[in-house]
Amino acid sequence: MKRLVNINEISHEEWLIYRKKGITGTDAGAIVGMNPYVSSMHVYQNKISDDTDQIDNEAMRQGRELEDYVAKRFMEHTGKKVRKAQAIFYNEEHPFMLGNFDRLVVGENAGLECKTVSPYSADKWKDGKIPLHYQIQCQHYLAVSGCECWYLAALVFGQNFIVHKIERDEDLINSLIKIEQRFWEDNVLAGILPDPDGSDTYTDAIARMYADSRAEKTIELFGAKQELDRRNEIDELVEKLEREKNEIDQKIKLQMQDAAYAEAEGYRISWVSSQSQRIDTKKLKEDDPNIYSKYSKISSSRRFMVKVA
Repeated sequence: MKRLVNINEISHEEWLIYRKKGITGTDAGAIVGMNPYVSSMHVYQNKISDDTDQIDNEAMRQGRELEDYVAKRFMEHTGKKVRKAQAIFYNEEHPFMLGNFDRLVVGENAGLECKTVSPYSADKWKDGKIPLHYQIQCQHYLAVSGCECWYLAALVFGQNFIVHKIERDEDLINSLIKIEQRFWEDNVLAGILPDPDGSDTYTDAIARMYADSRAEKTIELFGAKQELDRRNEIDELVEKLEREKNEIDQKIKLQMQDAAYAEAEGYRISWVSSQSQRIDTKKLKEDDPNIYSKYSKISSSRRFMVKVA
């Protein structure tokens, strides 16, 4: 691996810019469709954008600030020593593959990824399980670094401290390299949208690209019948499952009656009263049309419908 830039010599904004120069470990899981929180479309938009604003929240901040603590616990747990990498690295043979490692293990050809886990996500780590996007992240780091293994240390708040050793999987790494290279060259560098992934991010991007429709234009779709047939089957299945889910909810509510909370083995249910105040826009329009007009905002959108002919 080669050093792209020393982190301690650049600002946070410059760090974000450097991360746009390739695919990072946190991008990898999204690109292969294994990240339940981030889509490949989100990664694509981030890479082609000059925007360096980064969404931040309390969980992300705690993860950053507790990284040192997790690394310290790892050393206590394993007896190994680690050091900060203090750089963004890249794979010399595949320079689009970047690695911003949490730690490198001293005296061992290995690295360490530190995670903090909410108690609500603890089940994803039970019985030796590792979330798939974290496994992909570690294999990406193994591809970038050439290391023999990668350690994953996870602090589950108030419950547990977990350490996993992830060995190199050459078949997975080779597949990962091909997928990332195709995404980087055929999508990011070419400025072409990745394949649809079902995410809200992708839907929003299409809506922005084609915000207005032309009423006089109708096109013929070729090769879409099989997908539309499947879409119709899914619609029917969703309707059936929603009805079944509603029946279960109704049975539980009948048992709860006026109770705000209920418990069952492995579950805690809430049915709490709440109040909200909303403006009666219909009455406002009738009583004071000028005020209604002054504060009304016109928005446009396209409604997508599919009907069986």
